[in-house]
Amino acid sequence: MEIIIYIFAASFILMALALMFTYQRTRHYGVFLLGLAYGAAGGLAIVLTHWWPLVAGFVLVWILRLLGLDPDTHRAPPAQ
Repeated sequence: MEIIIYIFAASFILMALALMFTYQRTRHYGVFLLGLAYGAAGGLAIVLTHWWPLVAGFVLVWILRLLGLDPDTHRAPPAQ
């Protein structure tokens, strides 16, 4: 069970690093908060070796997304 926690925690930390790189380029504060939530949840799960920080971080990220803190996606209209 511990290896699964480490795998998910590592994926949370990788998502946090990707979001921090995105924040560096866009300066969108919602991206910073999402990356901070993912990173804190992943780090706490590694330190405690327990599953609940991952669930809490995932729920927190979805709450932040529902509040509209994720960046808008600009999609090109379909070509004709």
